[in-house]
Amino acid sequence: METVQAALWVVVVLVAMAIVFDFMNGFHDAANSIATVVSTGVLKPGQAVVFAAFFNVVAIFIFHLSVAATVGKGIVLPGVVDTHVVFGALVGAITWNFITWYYGIPSSSSHALIGGIAGAAIAKAGVASLLLAGIMKTVIFIFVSPLLGFLLGSLMMVIVSWTFRGFRPLKVDKWFRRLQLVSAGAYSLGHGGNDAQKTIGIIWMLLIATGYTQASAASPPIWVIVICYSAIGMGTMLGGWRIVKTMGQKITKLKPVGGFCAETGGAITLFLATALGVPVSTTHTITGAIVGVGATRRASAVRWGVAGNIIWAWVLTIPASALVAAVAYWVSRALF
Repeated sequence: METVQAALWVVVVLVAMAIVFDFMNGFHDAANSIATVVSTGVLKPGQAVVFAAFFNVVAIFIFHLSVAATVGKGIVLPGVVDTHVVFGALVGAITWNFITWYYGIPSSSSHALIGGIAGAAIAKAGVASLLLAGIMKTVIFIFVSPLLGFLLGSLMMVIVSWTFRGFRPLKVDKWFRRLQLVSAGAYSLGHGGNDAQKTIGIIWMLLIATGYTQASAASPPIWVIVICYSAIGMGTMLGGWRIVKTMGQKITKLKPVGGFCAETGGAITLFLATALGVPVSTTHTITGAIVGVGATRRASAVRWGVAGNIIWAWVLTIPASALVAAVAYWVSRALF
């Protein structure tokens, strides 16, 4: 009886850590959902975070749990996962999220978590413990998601520019201020649908490893789903304002037309990735879309130095979070 209670206590602590990560994910990635709509003046910051948080949570009714299945069952061999691996993964992801938030760097919470899982698993059982298909799918979309966001964002901008070329600028601006609410809502749906499922996946992984859920179960317990979507919505409501400034102002100057095109291109990318079960980075996606919109005006409209610094953060995210996760795994094993 004492052993079961102790195991339950450990599981509760780890679930709480996962919820903290989920909250930080929303807090860290709020900029992805609201930066364009705030920088164009369509919504005030307080209105924007409530708007985005609402659609983060509504996503629970829209998307299948394909991303959660990839994270929970498709990254690491099931027999390798234990409480130490989950602890290491969460410490790695949370640490990297905090560092990048503090310095205002729009890195990927998604890849921080994937890096954390991989680093802790390698520390325990070596590279052979990783499932190549799941890892490769995630790594490929590190490049695909910003490129697709770039292409769709720039294509939307070209189409809109040609369609409305004979209209008065003030009239176009008025229309797209309204349309940007639709595009921002769609992007926030995609953000919630993809990102909340990553935390659902790691809790699902934990429950399977500790015997509280059967590995054959088609989906995790409903309480996991509800808590994770609620936590990311709460995180988004508080917003990571340091990153909003980088995303909304420093990469390129946006008007409502550009904001609409960037959000729409990003939303399409997220919907596609979520349908394919890929834990894609919302940060990579919206950054690519914003750069694509800016580049359609002229290359000099994009501050390429800022974009380059963001890319360096992308490159470092998985190895940095993996290293921290491996150290956390060894510490956990030594102490517990």
